[in-house]
Amino acid sequence: MTIRTILVDDEKLATQGLALRLAAHDDVEIIDTCQNGREAIRSIKTNKPDLVFLDIQMPGFDGFSVVQGLMEVEPPLFVFVTAYSDHALKAFETDAVDYLMKPVEESRLADTLDRVRQRLTEKRGVEEADRLKEVIAEIAPESVENLGDAEHVSSNRFEKLINIKDRGQIFRVDVDTIELIEAAGDYMVIKTGDNSLVLRETMKDLERRLDPRRFQRVHRSTIVNLDLVKEVKPHTNGECFLVLQSNAQVKVSRSYRDVVARFVH
Repeated sequence: MTIRTILVDDEKLATQGLALRLAAHDDVEIIDTCQNGREAIRSIKTNKPDLVFLDIQMPGFDGFSVVQGLMEVEPPLFVFVTAYSDHALKAFETDAVDYLMKPVEESRLADTLDRVRQRLTEKRGVEEADRLKEVIAEIAPESVENLGDAEHVSSNRFEKLINIKDRGQIFRVDVDTIELIEAAGDYMVIKTGDNSLVLRETMKDLERRLDPRRFQRVHRSTIVNLDLVKEVKPHTNGECFLVLQSNAQVKVSRSYRDVVARFVH
């Protein structure tokens, strides 16, 4: 998988330095460099890159203006690169993959690219599945419904860390520590053993980012990390309760009980 990349910075030395660091990653192909926001918007619309490293403070159109200028097209993944830390919250509000401080550290860049690869693998997997379903819908419509049940997934395509903006801070949550996710409209309450955080995202979008072999819906508005289930308690009417590592109990509705039974042993 080649990551087609554009670098945007009004400082040539900064662009050159980032390009040198990216040269160590064989799957990253720099297809263009831009020195201001207007150039960046034109280049992104023309070249349709996978990834853009975007400086925030530039004359004219700043980095956030670039993102806003691409609202009508399918956006690439963005990584903000800046010398100023006070833009971090706003950067993550744009669903940026990461926020890097200049000068960019090689180890930090490597971590960021791992997250980029995860996002791209997930995105391309969804696109391939959608294309396959379209073809099958034309030649064998009755098979489309069964196709969705025959998913083959790789753990590498799913998020390992999730950035959550809550109470004016950015929390980097290891998905392994997430016990329970509950929906509240367009918000998700993410519960770890000792904390609860609110994420503005739909359940459908969040499910795509998590490994379904571990994170399963047990109710219309509840997802559980099956690795952190320590006990199953039968209940009346075919329902049951899952007891989590924190001793929290979650009711499993009858319509989801068979799904959970395949994973909890």
